[in-house]
Amino acid sequence: MFKKVIKIVLISLLVLIALAFAAPYLFKNQIVNLVKKEINKKINAKVDFKDVNISLFRHFPKVAVGLDELQVIGTGLFAADTLIAAKRLDAALNIMSVIQGTDMTIYSLFVESPRIHVIVNKDGFKNWDIMKPDTVVAATTSGKSFKMALQQYAVHNAYISFKDETAALGTEIFNLNHDGSGDFTSGQFTLKTSTNADAVTVTYGGIAYLSNVKAVADADIQVDNKNNVYSFKTDKISVNDLKINGEGVIKNLAEKGYDMDIKFKSPSTDFKNILSLVPAIYTNDFSKIKASGTAIFDGFVKGLYNQTNIPAYHVNIEVKNGFFQYPDLPKPLQQINIKAQIDNPDGVTDNTIVNVEKAHFEMDQEPFDIRVLVKKPISNMFVDAAAKGKLDLGKVAQLIKLKAGTKLSGLLNADVFVKGNVKDIEQQKFDQFTAGGTIDLNNFLYVAKDYPTGVKINALATSFTPAMVDIKTLNGQYLSSNFNGSGQINNLLNYMLQGKPLNASLNLNADNINLNNWMGTSADTTTKGPAAAPFAVPANLNILVTTNVDKLQYDKVEITGLLGSLKINDETVTVANVKGNALDGAVMMNGTYSTKVSKTKPGIVLVYNVDKVDVQKTFAAFNTIQVLVPIGKFIAGKLTSQLTLKGKLGENMMPDLTSLTGNGNLLLIEGFLSKFAPLEKIAGTLNIKALEQIAVKDVKTYIEFSNGQVLVKPFTVKVNGIEMEIGGLQGFDQSLDYVINMKVPRAMLGDKGNQLVNNLVSQVNSKGVPIKVGDIINLNVKVGGFFKSPTVQTDLKQGAENLAEQLKQQVSDFAKAKIDSTKQAITSAVTDTIASIKKQAIASAKNELLKQLSGNKNTGADSNKPAVKPQDAVKGLINNLFKKKTRDTTTKQ
Repeated sequence: MFKKVIKIVLISLLVLIALAFAAPYLFKNQIVNLVKKEINKKINAKVDFKDVNISLFRHFPKVAVGLDELQVIGTGLFAADTLIAAKRLDAALNIMSVIQGTDMTIYSLFVESPRIHVIVNKDGFKNWDIMKPDTVVAATTSGKSFKMALQQYAVHNAYISFKDETAALGTEIFNLNHDGSGDFTSGQFTLKTSTNADAVTVTYGGIAYLSNVKAVADADIQVDNKNNVYSFKTDKISVNDLKINGEGVIKNLAEKGYDMDIKFKSPSTDFKNILSLVPAIYTNDFSKIKASGTAIFDGFVKGLYNQTNIPAYHVNIEVKNGFFQYPDLPKPLQQINIKAQIDNPDGVTDNTIVNVEKAHFEMDQEPFDIRVLVKKPISNMFVDAAAKGKLDLGKVAQLIKLKAGTKLSGLLNADVFVKGNVKDIEQQKFDQFTAGGTIDLNNFLYVAKDYPTGVKINALATSFTPAMVDIKTLNGQYLSSNFNGSGQINNLLNYMLQGKPLNASLNLNADNINLNNWMGTSADTTTKGPAAAPFAVPANLNILVTTNVDKLQYDKVEITGLLGSLKINDETVTVANVKGNALDGAVMMNGTYSTKVSKTKPGIVLVYNVDKVDVQKTFAAFNTIQVLVPIGKFIAGKLTSQLTLKGKLGENMMPDLTSLTGNGNLLLIEGFLSKFAPLEKIAGTLNIKALEQIAVKDVKTYIEFSNGQVLVKPFTVKVNGIEMEIGGLQGFDQSLDYVINMKVPRAMLGDKGNQLVNNLVSQVNSKGVPIKVGDIINLNVKVGGFFKSPTVQTDLKQGAENLAEQLKQQVSDFAKAKIDSTKQAITSAVTDTIASIKKQAIASAKNELLKQLSGNKNTGADSNKPAVKPQDAVKGLINNLFKKKTRDTTTKQ
């Protein structure tokens, strides 16, 4: 009997285990259908997930239901933006509700590796406002399919980006981990939370209040669901090493927003805690730094927050007699005294006041003082600022640890001040704005991993006036190039404080520039590696640079007496009247590179004029000549040419050949053509040895190209007594479709050629058309195939029709293809423009501001791509204006 009982128990246990494994598959379809049905009923967004993962063990005794690779993508204004993408959204449900397929009760919720992008656009629309109106839900729902009895939730390894364009407010959080637990079914309960993040950046009005700080916060939040009130009080908040006590009340006013009353204060008066907020100092060995001094840090946030209002706030920082020193460095930074406040009394952004009353420090007993006062940042910014002191940059390495291999030296002497309304500068009311002083830099040297030979500035002298920053003297060395220059910066304050494009003009002279060294490549490089990605031209620059270079070396091309200008404006780089002596002749270029329409497919325009240059050297130097005029490979001689082209670059910075359109002309002053397969084929067909290698002079051709084809307009040439009229089409793939009308003296034909002519005469006569040939034979030759493997067909030319008439169909087909190509380009441009404008408004401004103002190195939210170095970007551009041998998301940002 006992054995029977044991047997029944074991069998029952095995059945239960088998059922536990089988149940997820038995009920999977019910759950998937219900989830998708509920989502579609309640959400205005594109929701997708790869799979539903169901388990009885993950959250035993509850059933675990996980949505793998979840994506929620916006619609309408936010159609190009992903609100959330998560590796897994996991919920614990009651097992009986799963079996029944209705009234599923959710007890816990877990989100793994979410990437969350929260946006309020400039018109106040929110990308998270995706719930359908209650009326719609009510009309399509009978009862609730899901019930919330939440007791626990967690978010692990999250990235969160919040951007409120209406308030110029932004937050970026990397590797956020947050856990919460409490009885959410109760009207009043305590929510226990634990939060930590590896890097938090907060910007407001373009100013970084926090930059890549490590944050921890543990708090018990009192939740009053009936009145929508949430209150907390905790002493377990830390930002880097700064400990903070916080308390506050937040009331949800539904459509009106949130009423906030929060206070915070650091319980410590230790200066070192404030020092930890400086990213360059808060390193792995921060705990070993010697520091002393007292500090005060406190503030509040009070008032209404919604799409049109922000609460009032106050932040106060004060440091007295601060001192810090790395234990293994000889010099301290001392006498650090700071008094600063940020005030906003009523939540109106324009009423914000930033007041750094004083910022004083001494480096090796040399004092340096700064003060800044900013008012009315939106309507009419007022600034009153000054900086005065001397810095021996060579002593910085004795104070602060620099990266391995980095050297810094030089003497900086500053004494500048500004006071007045920034609008007065815009309106050129210089008499109402005060500015003056000088900044001088002497014997500056910077050596780093990216600049192993160093950047040296022997002297830089600037003076400040209300109208401009005058760069009186600039001279130095970089990679064996000696340079000097001068210029003006016309709106530095507008650029720094209001985000206006920086307006400047510079004159630079250099003696010898070797671009191969500048870009880290060799002229003899044949190994190909990854090509440079397109670089985005900044939208906040309006700079004109005029240059004069004695000698410039690029690849194997040497240009002497180089003159020209370069302008960066409106997301476009423009080179104008760049000319010099090269390729045994003269070269002049104009062109543009623009990322205004598309960041991934930059638009290019190139106009060049070469005069009496060596054909072979030119062919090797310009990749466009290789594509458009491949015959140049077989010509030795002198060439004059004008060419205009426009098109796009691909993602690897190489020209998209199908997008290239343009026209030009080529004048072969004198040359010698040999080893050219099509000509050899004609010479062999006609048995005319004199055509295998020919000398030509003053031959001018006009070309037009589009959609991967080059139209060579009819031109005439006389070679060794043979008159030829040539024209037709050739492809970028080197395909041929040419027609040649030839007048050949019969005496030049060999036996094979005469036999060919006799056969042609017989064929015509056999058709009832009497024809006789005289001493001059009119031949019609059609050349097809490819440059390396041409085909030749010959016939007797019987009519007076000229070549232009013969090529009428080819010209018509070319024109139609060009029109079709233009229409496609316009359509693509419009599509790129719309996408680009939206992405720029959300991403580009954030990346540039965080990078330039906060020192944030993580400017790309989810990007795994390596950053493009400036020298790589320049190399990519030049590679495709000239011929250069190169070394060659599931989440939408």
